[in-house]
Amino acid sequence: MNKEEIAFLQGLLETPSPTGCEEPVAQLVRERLAGTADEIATDTMGTVTARLEGRGAGPALMLAAHMDEVGLMVTYISDEGFLSVAMVGGVDAAVLPGMRVDVHTESGVLRGVVGRKPIHLISPDERKNVTPMDKLVIDLGLPADQVKERVRIGDEITYGVGFELFGEGMAVSRAFDDKCGVYVAARVLENLAEAGRAEGAFIAAATVQEEIGTRGAITCAHAVNPDVALAFDVTHATDYPGIEKSKYGSITCGEGPVIARGPNINPVVFRRLVAAAEAEGIPYQLEAEPSVTGTDARAIQVTRGGIPTGLISVPLRYMHTPTEVVCLEDLDNTVKLITRFALDLHGDLSFVPGMGDGTGEKVSAGEQIEDSERAAAESEAARMDDVMESLDREVRAIEDFISSEE
Repeated sequence: MNKEEIAFLQGLLETPSPTGCEEPVAQLVRERLAGTADEIATDTMGTVTARLEGRGAGPALMLAAHMDEVGLMVTYISDEGFLSVAMVGGVDAAVLPGMRVDVHTESGVLRGVVGRKPIHLISPDERKNVTPMDKLVIDLGLPADQVKERVRIGDEITYGVGFELFGEGMAVSRAFDDKCGVYVAARVLENLAEAGRAEGAFIAAATVQEEIGTRGAITCAHAVNPDVALAFDVTHATDYPGIEKSKYGSITCGEGPVIARGPNINPVVFRRLVAAAEAEGIPYQLEAEPSVTGTDARAIQVTRGGIPTGLISVPLRYMHTPTEVVCLEDLDNTVKLITRFALDLHGDLSFVPGMGDGTGEKVSAGEQIEDSERAAAESEAARMDDVMESLDREVRAIEDFISSEE
């Protein structure tokens, strides 16, 4: 990842976009792709779609990544000017005490701190407990009258931290979930444009409100109605102490993108993702998803008459905390993988399970008839074998009876 790409990623991460307030990141996406995409649209939910037309009649591919981040919302302002808050998305109250936060008001951003009594004033029993969300307050360091003048109920709040490189090839920031996916979607569109475009159209979708129920993906997938779709998100890395691999799988930062398997995933899309990774020599990992996933894939798959959907993730440590960690090489390899997957799509593919050769290559009607006749013949032969074996057993039983009577 070069300096220009890192700067784009950092800009996405540090631009606030708590769920329901994604407009600033949406503007970054529109600005970035304005000179590359053939068409850019923003729907009434706030989702941005950037379309790159294909050079042929291949299937239209949509890549969805959500641009909202978890945060807090102001629910009450005390007479003393302290803010009470509720979570927007899955925020762990345990990580909040002592945090610096940004309160996004109509007049600008206010720095706040999440206050808690010092350890000297906390009883031994109280020290063992996590302070619940409704008992936490945010201190803006301002007189109460100024707080009430500038802050309104419903103002949203984000962690007051940003992007930083550390270690060997690692990066830490809030909101890698899932603004690193918005970065990936934009880079794939740019790669396809540089490569002369895929056979079919490619649509990069920066969706909204994923953290409260994949809401942007629901409306976007219905409107775009692609022939095939990929959702990109982060997944839990299990390569640090305290994570039970037998329960959550073995997922390691730096060992490549993660390709999901399960009922939320079209089997043809899965096989073609694996084939693309192997063709490019890209390391990849597999993840079992035995039910619906907590990603945009869950909504896309069941849109309209059903959209064949895959899910690609990168390993992420400490999800939904202010210090989410990823390996930048995993992002680079994900861009390469999805670019190859898109370039390999062509018009003769079928994503209907069981109606192709396993990788989506269509089987002709004649071949299907031959396969059906062959299967029927094999089934009949197996049935006759069972009949003959049953007759042999009966004959042996009769012979044994006659021998015993003699």
